[in-house]
Amino acid sequence: MKILISNDDGYRATGIKTLTKYLSKDHEVIVVAPNEDKSAASSSLTLNKPLRPIQVADNIYSIDATPSDCVHLALCGFLNETVDLVVTGINFGANLGDDVIYSGTVAGAIEGRFLGLPSIAISLASWEGQHFATAGAITQQIINQITHAQLSHDTVLNVNVPDMALEDIQGFQTTRLGKRHKSEPAVVDKNDKYSYWIGDNGEQADNGIGTDFHAITHGYVSITPLQIDLTKYNEIDAVSKWLKKIKINSTKPNKNKVLKPAIG
Repeated sequence: MKILISNDDGYRATGIKTLTKYLSKDHEVIVVAPNEDKSAASSSLTLNKPLRPIQVADNIYSIDATPSDCVHLALCGFLNETVDLVVTGINFGANLGDDVIYSGTVAGAIEGRFLGLPSIAISLASWEGQHFATAGAITQQIINQITHAQLSHDTVLNVNVPDMALEDIQGFQTTRLGKRHKSEPAVVDKNDKYSYWIGDNGEQADNGIGTDFHAITHGYVSITPLQIDLTKYNEIDAVSKWLKKIKINSTKPNKNKVLKPAIG
């Protein structure tokens, strides 16, 4: 299997080096990753300048770009090779609950899925970063079984691994995303009272049994299937009824007809 590896911590990060080491034991890997930390880049693409991949070693490329840029260019641009799978990570820090909205690691996997390939995002769920090797070994096990997974075409797997020795891992759990409380307030920069730093993530709000938070807390690898379609289908009728009450200001006759999207 030929695997495209990317991340949001940069090509020099311990996580991506560990991931490459473990996956290259059984597969051919190509690394295309940002030249520096691009955490929380989400699914942003760079459209205001050209992007230049730089080869830094055999099958390793660095780009001054976001994770989504890297995956997009690799699959739609400069690589003249067929790729079978996209794997992003190993992220330094968890991507649990609401984190996935901002995560560049998850966004890189989503970009791979947009472009038609099965994709997996891997994160080491702590800021200690002591056991990247555990996440590497777990990813290797998952990848070696991925061909047996009967997943729909639009599924992305978000994997979080506890930061502990491999022998202490309790097992795997399929989970749903938990939720966080509102983020902490922005912080005034100590050198410039007119500048601010984004506040920390909110604390866990929904972390009950079945959530990714709960699995990690209890020593399990959390695997959450994510979908790209963000449509909230059970609200379509409610929104349609509400829109019928809105009158469009126009000199033309207003039939006020609201068309609902097709579902299926």
